[in-house]
Amino acid sequence: MDTFFTRLEARIDETDSLLCVGLDPHLEDLPSPDAEAARDFCLRLVDLTASSAAAFKPNAAFFEQFGAAGWDALAAVIAAAKKTGALLLLDAKRGDIASTAAAYARAVFETLGADAVTLSPYLGRDSIEPFVQNPQKGVFLLCKTSNPGSDDLQSLLVQEGDETLPLYEQVARLAQRWNTRGNVGLVVGATQPEALARVRASAPSLWILAPGVGAQGGSLRAALRAGIREDARGILFPVSRGISRANSPGRAAESLRAAIQTEINARPPAPPRAVSAIPEMLLSLGCVRFGQFTLKSGQISPIYIDLRRLVASPRAMKTVARAYAVILHRLEFDLLAALPYAALPIGAAVSLEGGWPLIYPRKEAKSYGTRAQIEGIFQPGQRAVVLDDLITTGGSKLEGIAKLTDAGLEVKDIVVLIDRQSGGADFMSARGYRLHSVFTLPELLDIWEESGAVEKSHLDAARKFLEA
Repeated sequence: MDTFFTRLEARIDETDSLLCVGLDPHLEDLPSPDAEAARDFCLRLVDLTASSAAAFKPNAAFFEQFGAAGWDALAAVIAAAKKTGALLLLDAKRGDIASTAAAYARAVFETLGADAVTLSPYLGRDSIEPFVQNPQKGVFLLCKTSNPGSDDLQSLLVQEGDETLPLYEQVARLAQRWNTRGNVGLVVGATQPEALARVRASAPSLWILAPGVGAQGGSLRAALRAGIREDARGILFPVSRGISRANSPGRAAESLRAAIQTEINARPPAPPRAVSAIPEMLLSLGCVRFGQFTLKSGQISPIYIDLRRLVASPRAMKTVARAYAVILHRLEFDLLAALPYAALPIGAAVSLEGGWPLIYPRKEAKSYGTRAQIEGIFQPGQRAVVLDDLITTGGSKLEGIAKLTDAGLEVKDIVVLIDRQSGGADFMSARGYRLHSVFTLPELLDIWEESGAVEKSHLDAARKFLEA
């Protein structure tokens, strides 16, 4: 089906660009405060940047302030922009219902000729319907915007079944369901990489318009890695003042286009979305905390990891189980063997995710009945892969493994969520076991630093502690 987004992707293939040039004629940038100056300002930008732009995005407010003359100027800018072959996204943030919404849709798509429009989704699905009737016309729903006040409403917690999640994530899930004609996208600020990662996990196929790179200080690298799809598509970066106020707007646009492509080519292999959502979850659930903590050894640590808290969130348990499953699908085994106690609920979740049978060695043998050392059904000679939550030095794993091997089971592989990289992998390797981890702790520290989720002083203290 020919949709707005298939048309957008064709333009992206033609220009090798994920750049959307914003057309915002600020009064201070114009030689005179009138519609004609706004029109000419934008027409010049279109002419200078067309070869680098997948799309153009005029902001309706900068034209509407001039009344009827501004409306005529906007129509002229849209017509000129579309002649270049780029798609035209009107930034209007409309939101209403019934005949009013239908009238807005006619104004945007028929009178002005825009290809897509930004909408507020907070009046519900019926407010969106008039805009998505034609698959060749697209909408971008405000989801997690780049302004500082966005948390006032968009991050409020809502209940969805047995999950508690931020309102913006619920908007993303609704948008995924509403995208029946292939023409619904989302607006998520590039200044919010953690939110981008959550939205991408909730809406894996949708296109995201990610404003905030440039004047608002968003990191292109962090936003791209959090929001891009695995096919190197799915995110569009609108930039306005960073181009229009440059000495050479054409060169600035081309430089941004090239920078986006460089980041795409340099990015590490995209992890499954189940994996990319976990670092933020660990922080939000308090599974990883920073400060001063006394460890079992008596040491004072600037970081504390308690993965038992994962059970507080069914969504987190499902996500972690999928991440374990990615590794397990590469291994040969007959059974999962979860080590008590932290890995028992994780093991149950992984068993349900992958359909693998689960056993576990007891901390102490039953003093009655079967006096079993191992719970579950197994046969000597079967291979068990050991699951645990994390590994430090590795010594604590040996007791559980010994019970498994004493029962005639073969153990070759150990899978954990976090490897603290405190010698555990080498310790287990020297004893013939292969360690696999979803994350190393240094990797998590790097992710949180890149996203800005944790203060750098905390991260530096944790790194120093690990080195020592």
